[in-house]
Amino acid sequence: MIKDIFNGIQAYFSAYTLLNKLNLWRFFVVPIGISFLLGIFIIFTAYGLSDDLGNYIASIWGFTWGKQTVTTISHFIGGLIVLAIGIVIFKHVLMAIVSPFMGPISEKIEQHFLGTIHKRGKGLKAQTSAFARGIRLNIRNLIVEILWIIPFFIFSFIPVIGIVFLFLIFFIQAYYAGFGNMDYTLERYFPYKKSVEFVRNHRGIAIGNGIVFMLILLIPIVGILIVLPLSVVASTITTLKALHPEKFNKKKTTLQ
Repeated sequence: MIKDIFNGIQAYFSAYTLLNKLNLWRFFVVPIGISFLLGIFIIFTAYGLSDDLGNYIASIWGFTWGKQTVTTISHFIGGLIVLAIGIVIFKHVLMAIVSPFMGPISEKIEQHFLGTIHKRGKGLKAQTSAFARGIRLNIRNLIVEILWIIPFFIFSFIPVIGIVFLFLIFFIQAYYAGFGNMDYTLERYFPYKKSVEFVRNHRGIAIGNGIVFMLILLIPIVGILIVLPLSVVASTITTLKALHPEKFNKKKTTLQ
């Protein structure tokens, strides 16, 4: 799995080159616009809610002594909670909305590497199917991810070992981010359940892709603009290699 994680990360170095080589940036204009508007909405909503949540947490403290310290800490905790939930919601809502745009991009990358395309259908029916699948997958991933994050966030306040749970939260978020990116290619190959099984068997690829996805997303403003093009192209490269290892080994495909 460690090798797959590194492969998922390394694919980002090829992604930028491929974006330019195949002139793929133009296909991301609408998704980038959606990402920007959704990101700004989440940021302002989170900013407003963090103080409210912090005040609510502080109100639980029923003593006058140490009230100011408790309030400061509560606002910090409230901000962390809202930030974590905001990122989770942002990535899953974004991935579901832009799913109809990502399939054609994945196809162009597959055509470049393999010379053929595993067809998924065309027209409005295919776009609607991709959108419905994206909603189903991301609702499922959102629920599972939150169920993991909540207890880990509570455990993160345990002295000394709490830091371990913060890292686990990050890797869980990374896994489901990479999961969503991989499915833009897998939707052409597998039905829903088979796609979930494939990602589980190649979870290292998902984690590697998601690690960089999450790090890019933490870059103020710029992150929400470039995260989709880089992460989707990178994940398509690694997913195709996992689907067709014999073809990639035979061709010894490089990005020069």
